[in-house]
Amino acid sequence: MTIAILIAGGMGARMGQDIPKQFLNVQDKPVIVYTMERFQRNPEVDGIVVVTLPNWTEFVEAYARQFGISKLRKVVPGGAVGQESIKNGIDAVASLGCPPDTAVMIHDAIRPMLGDDVIADNLAVYRAKGNAVVCIPCVEVMYHSKDPAFSTETIPRNELWRTQTPQTFSLEKLQWAHAEAKKRGITSATATCSLMTDLGETIYFSKGSEKNVKLTTVEDIDIFKALLSAEKSSWLK
Repeated sequence: MTIAILIAGGMGARMGQDIPKQFLNVQDKPVIVYTMERFQRNPEVDGIVVVTLPNWTEFVEAYARQFGISKLRKVVPGGAVGQESIKNGIDAVASLGCPPDTAVMIHDAIRPMLGDDVIADNLAVYRAKGNAVVCIPCVEVMYHSKDPAFSTETIPRNELWRTQTPQTFSLEKLQWAHAEAKKRGITSATATCSLMTDLGETIYFSKGSEKNVKLTTVEDIDIFKALLSAEKSSWLK
């Protein structure tokens, strides 16, 4: 069994809009619906759990009904920080009676251009290695600096990888990780992969895509619109 947890609990302060970015309408459809549709259409995914802002849970349920997201199993409120929100999603998956070996794909709700090829490779690596984190190689020249104005030190880019989502682990492993984090006083891991690394786990990479963009700024919305247009024109030679 495979369940996708969509993390949609952020306020989107960097976007500078009046409503959270995951609920912005792009071409008459909320961003989060595009993301849910990616998992709805994928035959390898059995269910969807959404973790969102407490005042927006009913909106997510209404969107699911309106846009035919039949795989939605549960909508739960997020926590004060990302790590807590992810745990709420894991607890929700467990409450559905899913077995311990369920593959849980944790995905940013603001990555609405996730491709089936990325999902397929992520699940293939998970089945082979026990976990899988979507990554892409770093192609830019990278500098290290404690001052945002200058630097004198570059970092070899061939040693750097940029993480994306989904990040897939078994339900049992995720429950262990969050219980262990509580014991060790780890409360603010920025992502599941970083939490696992903090706990001494080895992370395995699956293939990502530059199209799997995370909508963080207004410029990212423009990129998303362009990608949607390109996708619709895929018949062009």
